[in-house]
Amino acid sequence: MKQKLIIFDMDGTLVNSSITIANAINHVRQNLGMIPMEQKHILQLVNDHTVNPAKVFYESDVFEPKHEKWFTEYYTMNHENELELYDGIKELLEELKDKDHTLGLATNAYRGSTIESLTHLDLHDYFDGIACYDDVENGKPHPDMLYKLLDELNYNKEQALFIGDGPRDEVASKRAEIPYIMVDWGFTDHMNAVRSVEELKMMLLAN
Repeated sequence: MKQKLIIFDMDGTLVNSSITIANAINHVRQNLGMIPMEQKHILQLVNDHTVNPAKVFYESDVFEPKHEKWFTEYYTMNHENELELYDGIKELLEELKDKDHTLGLATNAYRGSTIESLTHLDLHDYFDGIACYDDVENGKPHPDMLYKLLDELNYNKEQALFIGDGPRDEVASKRAEIPYIMVDWGFTDHMNAVRSVEELKMMLLAN
């Protein structure tokens, strides 16, 4: 494979965090005096690039510091009990590193909760670069995170590949003109997608 920089989305791609995301958003809503939303509906909205997540979740035009504080608060208290890796992910990352690939992470999660999650799951040290929602001006589906990683890791777009599980990832990849692979073992249901980590590994490690 010609791409040497492999960039991954986190939630729904590497990490099964569906329970934590839904509960953290409802924790923020509770603190705002709002009624809880169903987990399935939250996960549909999280992956809908046509909506403003701050508006649909918190009735705010933008995410505010208190939203991040409460969201991270829930993550910190519960990630050890609720997060889990998808089967085969750690082995995939190990093999990519063994083949001298550079690994990046582009996630719409906040940096604090991202670092906590990766550290808890023993994934943090696999990544050469990490770009989070609060590291850039605009989160996915904007391409800011991908540009940031290309710049920091000194790669051009032809040398990179982005792997994600939803429309926000796909649109960001197209805007950055980086090749994209859609996976479907997380929160979503896509017609044309890679269905297993083993299948993805065969694609990435093919000579």
